[in-house]
Amino acid sequence: MSEIFPKIRSDTESEHSAQTASLSSLGAHLGFNVDLTSSEEEQLISALKMQPFGQQTDQTSQDELGQERRGSGPDNGERRQKERVSCVTEEEEKEFQPKAGILKESLVSTTTEDILFQKDDSTNVYPLTMKWSYGWNSSLPVYYIRDENRRVLLYASGHTAVIYSVFRNEQRHLQGHPNVISCLCVSEDRRWIATADKGPNCLIIIWDSFTGIPVHTIFDSCPEGNGIQAIAITRDAKYLATISDAEIQKVCIWRWTLAVETPACTLDLPKEYGFQNYLIFNPTNNKELVSNSKTQAIYYFWYEEGDILTHSAPLLTEKTFNKLVGKFSQSVFHLNLTQVLSATMEGKLVVWDIHRPPPSASASLAFPYIKACKLVHLQKEGITVLTTVDSYIVTGDIKGNIKFYDHTLSIVNWYSHFKLSSIRTLSFSKTPATAPTEKSNYPLDCTLKHDHFIVRNLIIGTSDATVYHLKADESKLEKLLIEPKEAIGAIACHPYQPLISIGSFCGMIKVWHYEKKKYLFSRVFEKGLGVQSLSYNPEGALLGASFTEGTVYILDAMSLENGIPEPFKYSRTSVTHISFSHDSKYMATADANFTVAVYMVKVKNGQRVWEYLARLRSHRKSIRSLLFGVFLDSNEPRLLSLGRDRLLIEYNLLKSTKDHLEVLDIHQTDQGNYPTCMIWYPPLTKELFLLICNTGYKVKLFNSTTKMCRKTLLGPVYGSPMEQVQVLPVKTALDLQKRYLVFINRDKVGLQILPIDGNPHKTSAIVCHPNGTAGLALSHDGRYVFTSGGQDRSVVQWAVHLSALEAAVSLGGQDLTPFYGLVSGGREGKFYRELEDYFYYSQLRGQGIDTMEARKVSEHICLSELPFVMRAIGFYPSEEKIEDMFNEIKFSEYVDNGEIVDKINLTDLLKVYLNHRPPFGNSMKAIQRSFDILGYTNSRGQKAIRREDFLKLLLTKGEHMTEEEMSDCFATLLGLNPEGWKSEPAASSLKGSEMCFEEELPDEITAEIFVTEILGLTISPDFRQDPTVTVSEVARNV
Repeated sequence: MSEIFPKIRSDTESEHSAQTASLSSLGAHLGFNVDLTSSEEEQLISALKMQPFGQQTDQTSQDELGQERRGSGPDNGERRQKERVSCVTEEEEKEFQPKAGILKESLVSTTTEDILFQKDDSTNVYPLTMKWSYGWNSSLPVYYIRDENRRVLLYASGHTAVIYSVFRNEQRHLQGHPNVISCLCVSEDRRWIATADKGPNCLIIIWDSFTGIPVHTIFDSCPEGNGIQAIAITRDAKYLATISDAEIQKVCIWRWTLAVETPACTLDLPKEYGFQNYLIFNPTNNKELVSNSKTQAIYYFWYEEGDILTHSAPLLTEKTFNKLVGKFSQSVFHLNLTQVLSATMEGKLVVWDIHRPPPSASASLAFPYIKACKLVHLQKEGITVLTTVDSYIVTGDIKGNIKFYDHTLSIVNWYSHFKLSSIRTLSFSKTPATAPTEKSNYPLDCTLKHDHFIVRNLIIGTSDATVYHLKADESKLEKLLIEPKEAIGAIACHPYQPLISIGSFCGMIKVWHYEKKKYLFSRVFEKGLGVQSLSYNPEGALLGASFTEGTVYILDAMSLENGIPEPFKYSRTSVTHISFSHDSKYMATADANFTVAVYMVKVKNGQRVWEYLARLRSHRKSIRSLLFGVFLDSNEPRLLSLGRDRLLIEYNLLKSTKDHLEVLDIHQTDQGNYPTCMIWYPPLTKELFLLICNTGYKVKLFNSTTKMCRKTLLGPVYGSPMEQVQVLPVKTALDLQKRYLVFINRDKVGLQILPIDGNPHKTSAIVCHPNGTAGLALSHDGRYVFTSGGQDRSVVQWAVHLSALEAAVSLGGQDLTPFYGLVSGGREGKFYRELEDYFYYSQLRGQGIDTMEARKVSEHICLSELPFVMRAIGFYPSEEKIEDMFNEIKFSEYVDNGEIVDKINLTDLLKVYLNHRPPFGNSMKAIQRSFDILGYTNSRGQKAIRREDFLKLLLTKGEHMTEEEMSDCFATLLGLNPEGWKSEPAASSLKGSEMCFEEELPDEITAEIFVTEILGLTISPDFRQDPTVTVSEVARNV
C-alpha cells in the first residue's frame, strides 16, 4: 500500500491580489494596459507578454579594492533586495504610463517569430565579449528548438546556454548565471527556456528564445541548499517546478508568469527517497508531476486552490515482483494518462497505476496516489532515456539503440545500425512528421501491418559528447557536434594562422579555424593518454603535446601526425608544461614531479632530428611556469623555471650536456606568498623585466639580468590571485607603445592596461568558468582571447574591445584620483590626513626634534624615514620588503640618468604604500596559522608558544632580532620605554628594562594574547566565537 504525505504551505505573497499588484507594477513599467478583467488577465498571463527589468550581467569592473559585482554577506543581500524593486523614478514611471489608450508593448510581447539571429550581436560595450563557445555539457540534454528548415539547437556550455543555428553556423549566448548550469528545459512550443544553476547565489532564469531576452529571474531559489538539481516546465509554460540540490531536497512550484519571488508551494522530501534527479510534468495536466532517484519514483499532485502539494512514493523492492528491478533512470506519464512509466538500467519498465479519487471525494480525505502494477522486461540493454512523442513511447539505451513502442509497449521500430555510444538525450522536432509521399523514404515498421514508420526528425546526444541529427524519412544520420567527453587540459593558438588546438583528457586534440568557426581536423590518441599541455613552435610547423602519463609528442601542426619516430617518455608523472625556444632549437618540459627536461634539435644525414638532452629535479614544489627567453648580447636562448617553492631558476643551456642540465643561478622571489606565473614584461622601458605574480595579489618586476626585485605593484583583485598571464599581441608596429596584459584567475578572465601602477580602473574582468579555469591562449593578432574551463569541458572565445577599457580608465579619474579611492575616507578622510601628518613629522625628525634653527618645509622626506612612516600608518613590512621598497625608489631613475634617488615625495609615498601593503589588511588567520605551526596544544585546546620558546624564535629564526632590538621593542610595547622606541631621538632605553619585560609576558602565548595584549591591537568578536573565521571577517579589524 502506498504512503500519502500531504504538505501544506500558506504563502500570502502568492495570493491573487499580490499577483495582480505585481503584474500591474510590471505592466506600468513596460507600458501594458493593466486595467484587465480576470479573463483578460488570464489571457495576458498565458500569452506571457511581460519583460523583467534589472537583468544580471557577468561583466565586473574593479571599482574598489577587493570588491566584485557579486559580493557576499548581509550588505549584498540588502543591495540585491533593493535591485528587485522598480528601477525607475516616479517621473520616469509617469512617463511610462499608457496615455489615451496607446499600448506600449515590449519586444517580447510584440515578437511572433524568431528574430534572434536577425539581431546585431556585435555590441562592444565591454572590454571582453563572448564570441563563441566550444564544447557542450554532455551531462545535460540538447533540445531541438527550431524545425528542419532552420535546425537550431539549445544546449549548455559551462554557465552559458547556447542557441546554435546549424545552417547559419552562428551562436547566441544566454548569459547571466553565476555558476555552471545544472539543468534546463523548454516549453512545448520551444519559445520559453528555463535554466538553473548550482552554487552560491544560484538563479533560475526564464528566457524568450525568439529574442534571447531574459523575461524573469528568480533569486535565492534555494537558500538552504546548493542550487537546483532538476527543473521542468508545463506544456503551456505557465508553471515551473524545481527540485533542489540539498541533503533534504525541496520540490517547488513557481507561478513565474506573475513575476513572484517565492514559490506557490513547496514540499520537503525525506532522505530515504534517495537523491531525486529527474522531474517532469504531466503534458495534459499541470497539477501532476513525477520525479525519480535511482531507487524511488515519486508522484505529485498540486491542489492549486490551497497550494497543497501531495505526493505518493510507494516502496518498490525485488520482493514486490520477485524480480530484479534495477536502478531508475527516467520516468514519464503514459500515453493513456492513467499510468506512469519508470525506466531502469536493467532494461525494464515499472508501470504505475494512478489512482485518482472521484471529484465528490473530500480533498482532505483522499489524495491521488500511484501503485506499482507491472514490471515489464522491455529489452536487454539498460535504458538511459525515456520519453514520448506523438503515439510512441521512446527509449534510448546504453548500447546506442533507439526504440519506439506503442501504448501497449509493443515494439514498433528501432534504430540500432548507427552504432552510437550510450544515449544521453533525445529531442524531437516540434513540427509533426509529414505524410509519406512518392519522394519520401520512410522505413517500414516491424509490425504485422508493415506500415510506414512515420516519426518526427530528432536530435540525439550521446555519452561521448557527440550530437547527431536524424532525418526520419531517409533514416539519415548527420553529425552536428563532436566535442571532448572529458576535461579540457590544454589550448594553444597558432603563431600566425587563425587556428586553435584544444586538448582533452580523453586523448583528443581538435583543431578549429576560429575566424570561420569551422572544425578542421583532429586526432584521438590511445586510451590512457590525456592531453595535459600544448604549444606551437614559433614557426608554427610543429605542435608539442604532453600527456598525463608522462609522454611527450612532437606533431606536425597541420596534420597532427607524428613529427618524431617515437614519442619521448622520460617522465613517470603528468607533464604539465611544454615550451619552445625562439629559434626552435630547444624544447623544454616540466612535470608534476618538479622536474625540468630539455630536448634539442640536431642535424643528422641532412635532417633535423629531435633528441633528449637532459633533465633535472630542480624544484621542491610544483613548477608554475617554464619560460624561454633570449640573451640580449648573443641572441642565444635562455631557459627559466618558477616553482611554488618560491625559487626562480635559470639554466645554462650552452654548458648543459647529455644527462646533465646545468643551473646558472637561483633566486628566491617571495617570503610569505607563493608565485603563480611568470612572463617577459614588454619593452616599455629601457630596462628588461621578468613579471612574476603571486598569491598575495601582487605583481613583481625583476631585472632580467640581476634578478633584483625592482618594483612591487598591486595586481587585479577579483576574488582570487592571477594564475596565468600573457601579453596581448599587437597588430601593427604603431601599437607597440600601448600594451595590455591578459590574465585568468580561478574563475575569471580579464584585461590590464600596461604599465601596471596599481590603478584599479586600468583592469576589468568577467566570469568565464565558475568551476575553475584551466588554460589561456591569445590569437596571433590580439583580437581574441581563449579560455578553457577544465572540468566544464568548454573553451570560450572572447572578442577584445580595448576602447571600452580605455573609456573606463578615463571615467576613473586622472593622476591620484583613482588611488584616493583605495584608502578609507578618500582624499579628505582621516587616514590620508594622518599620512600627511606623519610625512611632515618625518621632516621634523630629519631636521632634528630639538633644533632651534628655522624649519624648512620640503616636498620630500629622506628615504630612511620610509619604514617608520609605513609602520606608523599600520603597515608592518618585513626587512626584505623594506629592502624592495628602497631598491624600487633608489633605482627608479638609474636607467634614465644614472642617478640614485634618496628621497620620496608624498604622492609616491602613497603609491608605494598602496602597492606594497596586504590587499586585505592584516589577517588574524595568518597569525593563527603561524601559531598552529610553531606552537603546541595547551590544556584548553589552543595552540600556544611557551614564553622562553617565543623569545628564542625571535632571536634565531627568520629575520631574527638582536637582543638589543628585542629588548627595546618589548620595552616600548609594554610601556617600559618612552613612546617611539629607538627611532625617536628623545627616547632612550631604560636601564634594566630588559630585565623586567620577561616578567610582563605570560608563561604561554596564544595568537589572541599576542595580538591583543602584546601588540595592543583589536580583533573581531567573531574570532573569539569561531577561531576558523575567514580572513575577510577579521582582516579589517586586526
